[in-house]
Amino acid sequence: MKQARKDPSTPAGRRPVLRMTKRFDVVTVGAATRDVFVKSKHFEKRKDAHAPDGYDACFPMGAKIPVDEMIFETGGGATNAAVTFSRFGLKTACITRVGDDVGGREIKQLLKDARIDTLGVQTDKKAKTAYSVILLSGTGSRAILVARGASKDLDQKTIPWQKLDAAWTYLTSVAGNPKILDDVFKQARLKRGHVAWNPGNAEIEMGLKKLLPHLMQTDILILNRDEAAALALTSLRDLQGMLKKLGALPRLCLVITDGAHGAYVHARGATWFAGPLKGKVINTTGAGDAFGSAFCSAVAKAWDLETALKAGTLNAFGVVTHMGAKAGILKAFPTKKELGKVKIRLVP
Repeated sequence: MKQARKDPSTPAGRRPVLRMTKRFDVVTVGAATRDVFVKSKHFEKRKDAHAPDGYDACFPMGAKIPVDEMIFETGGGATNAAVTFSRFGLKTACITRVGDDVGGREIKQLLKDARIDTLGVQTDKKAKTAYSVILLSGTGSRAILVARGASKDLDQKTIPWQKLDAAWTYLTSVAGNPKILDDVFKQARLKRGHVAWNPGNAEIEMGLKKLLPHLMQTDILILNRDEAAALALTSLRDLQGMLKKLGALPRLCLVITDGAHGAYVHARGATWFAGPLKGKVINTTGAGDAFGSAFCSAVAKAWDLETALKAGTLNAFGVVTHMGAKAGILKAFPTKKELGKVKIRLVP
């Protein structure tokens, strides 16, 4: 086994991560979707304190609304993350479920073209491939209409775990399916693998008590600020409350992304912050997947958490400045010069 590289800038108390010899460096688990991005300046924006982005997008029923741009892409946490891992030089496989349709075939081909193993991609003969319509106002804010389709019915009984032995499992949303969650963590336990977990809303809604056994087996827990507040039952402003309640649960670190405000990593009592990069935000869909998978890639490559925080910031920035969840994913792991663009500071 290869011992992790030590770095003097590593946050205090971080234990080295061991990278094990496995068939795959990482296996991603979660959804695969067919996405269509619809951009129109004719979507009326109204302020709404209860909306996630602070605005509602409104349009009159019965009217024909001009569309400025339409882009067809693929998405879903499992495929988005898999592309980052593969581009960053990690041998990657994907576990997801698609329909026996055009969308499903396109997703499989995209994964193959990206050098991602599709042994774990299930084909549902009845349900259609998941589909998302992303409505963009032109400012980067968006609303997503989701038909989860086949992705919500991932069958843990037919996952070929023996052929998908991996050093890391990158777990995204599995529609709150407790059998899949149990199986993923069971397999990681049996094979002494690491787990990075970016839960979705369906998992967050299960509550901290139900998720606790899995959280304590998670090496890297990745949440956005809304998710962290919901899971910790704190206000959005109470970052310290989130860190206090969740920070000690994952075995290596807790990551909290805060959209345009930056991101935090908390490990053994120390919290580090990376500020946002400047640039025009076009689309925020897939930014969380980009951040989390780049962060985990850096850790899997035996880099320190500060480098991981920088890599995540750069990859997410690439995605938000391009249309689509995959178009802006970096082509390779960031260079030293690129990493130097991201400023890190210790949070008191």
